[in-house]
Amino acid sequence: MIALEKISRIFEVGDQQVAALRDISLTLGQGEYVSLMGPSGSGKSTLLNLIGLLDRPSSGTYLLEGRNVSDLDDRQQAEVRSQKIGFVFQSFHLVPRLTAAQNVELPMMLAGVPADERQARVRALLQNYGLSERADHRPDQLSGGQRQRVAIARATVMNPRILLADEPTGNLDQATGREVMKLLENLVTQGITLVIVTHDVEIGARARRQLHMLDGQILSDETRAA
Repeated sequence: MIALEKISRIFEVGDQQVAALRDISLTLGQGEYVSLMGPSGSGKSTLLNLIGLLDRPSSGTYLLEGRNVSDLDDRQQAEVRSQKIGFVFQSFHLVPRLTAAQNVELPMMLAGVPADERQARVRALLQNYGLSERADHRPDQLSGGQRQRVAIARATVMNPRILLADEPTGNLDQATGREVMKLLENLVTQGITLVIVTHDVEIGARARRQLHMLDGQILSDETRAA
């Protein structure tokens, strides 16, 4: 499903070049559950952003479902993101002035989904995530766990094939973090490819496949037995 071929990402810092990713080749299949681990500055988030089409490689090729998406223009990449990729972030990134229901509805509004269908999907997702009674609450009226559940609902409302999560439990207590991980892992059973960036060894070890990064390269690629 995802094939990265000799991907590098170079940033210009003053008069110097900094290699955030170095010649990475990687294949991820549909329905895989993968964790990206490594110290700060190892390239985890840069790799996640490239997979999510939030950034472009300096060199190399990114094939998504056999299509070269690294050469698409910004509009085309935005269309692919909308249709195929969902994002969950450590800081939730909810719109403060919108209610939980409106935050979940937002991607569908941007994609032009009809109002009746939007409302039906929002109701179903909020019910699935135990948030029906919080539908009209703004983010500042929700707990951290509730905000992350809203963020997951928003990330999945367009039925993406890929879900990318950057430190999804980083702002949560341990018990709430485990609950959020169970929600994310349940999506894998539905065929979504889940890629999680984490510093937490325990969280990373939950993934079937674990990639360890260092200095912009994949140091190890391990798959545990089912």
